[in-house]
Amino acid sequence: GNGDVKYHLGYRSMRKMPTGYELQINLAANPSHLEAVDPVVEGKARARQRALDDTAYRKKVVPILIHGDAAFIGQGVVAEVFNMSQLPGYSTGGTIHMVVNNQIGFTTLPADSRSSEYCTEIAKMVDAPIFHVNGEDPIAVMEMAKIALEFRHEFGRDVVLDIYCYRRHGHNEGDEPSFTQPDLYNQIKSHPLPSEVFAAQ
Repeated sequence: GNGDVKYHLGYRSMRKMPTGYELQINLAANPSHLEAVDPVVEGKARARQRALDDTAYRKKVVPILIHGDAAFIGQGVVAEVFNMSQLPGYSTGGTIHMVVNNQIGFTTLPADSRSSEYCTEIAKMVDAPIFHVNGEDPIAVMEMAKIALEFRHEFGRDVVLDIYCYRRHGHNEGDEPSFTQPDLYNQIKSHPLPSEVFAAQ
């Protein structure tokens, strides 16, 4: 009833795994579309690790940050989170960064919004591995997510999963993307849905 988008309010769920273990999932309340929530998630993860007496290996709580491509490279708070990720007083034993890379920041193409080839270059500052994966191949995305989690658990370091895809609709209900990106959106309109591509495979 407040007109807000649901993820702004946060979420919590308990999932029972096939092995019988219970997995608690927490989505941090995010009052903004921007990346301000990133250090909040890191702090909450670290606090939960301490509460679970998991400060030696930090394997019981895994912070996962979901980014947009333009925000990942364009907002300084992401670089600050990476910069602090290896510090003893801040580390969470590695964060999984999932970048939903739809190749456009609102109405701005990558060529007009960054100096690097990939939006994930910022992660190189801490030698984090970066896995680029085709968003139209959900099995590949799932397998790379498993590898990312295994890397994080083995080495206690950040890892980036760059899910390379596209945005079919505008940034919000007020945005008509064909006004600013007519060539791109002519191609997208004629491209089959990811579900159709996957079914054909």
